[in-house]
Amino acid sequence: MDTHNQEKADDESLEPPKLVLYSNWQSSCSWRVRFALNLKGISYEYKAVDLRKEKQYTAEFDKLNPMHLVPALVDGDFVVSDSYAILLYLEEKYPQKALLPHDPRLKALNLQAASIISSSIQPLQMLNVLKYIEEKAGPEERLSWAQYAIERGFQALEKLLKNVATRYATGDEVCLADVFLAPQIAIATLRFQIDMAKFPTLRRIHESYKTLPEYEASSPERQPDAMI
Repeated sequence: MDTHNQEKADDESLEPPKLVLYSNWQSSCSWRVRFALNLKGISYEYKAVDLRKEKQYTAEFDKLNPMHLVPALVDGDFVVSDSYAILLYLEEKYPQKALLPHDPRLKALNLQAASIISSSIQPLQMLNVLKYIEEKAGPEERLSWAQYAIERGFQALEKLLKNVATRYATGDEVCLADVFLAPQIAIATLRFQIDMAKFPTLRRIHESYKTLPEYEASSPERQPDAMI
């Protein structure tokens, strides 16, 4: 190998490995991470996990996340699962296009909004939860339960954000709260028939997300495993 080629090979070996995202096109948690990666301009390899075929229970995926949930992010020899943990990890390691404001009050608002979605809404609408409710209480209770959980959380978010939201949830810049809100609102309307007229602040900022190319590129129908 000549000197030029050797130097090129050495340079390539020094490049950081591309991130690998284990994702599912319909997962709102995966959507959050895709949206954030796009906002930060971070390239990554997409690896689809077919939840309908229960590929999250394979031995390979068990090593990535013993909770058997997507998403999971592989960064070299490091693996982090759970979208909240992944997003905070990305924020620390890849500070470009910061998702958490420097202002401590705005930062707290973003963390609070994200926590409402990740702790008080999304876990209650998960597929395994809805299947359990259907088995125990009947199919008619499946949708009503999801709507109850989502609307309860949206009521809290509406009150939390109505006096601070402008173009986006906490101002004129896309922040962590928006990364959580965008997929949650989209899924609430499309999958669970939530009437967003009840939540005018959330409805307004969701319209702003639709103009962002990073949001559109992260949407479920744009993913390689999408089944439309």
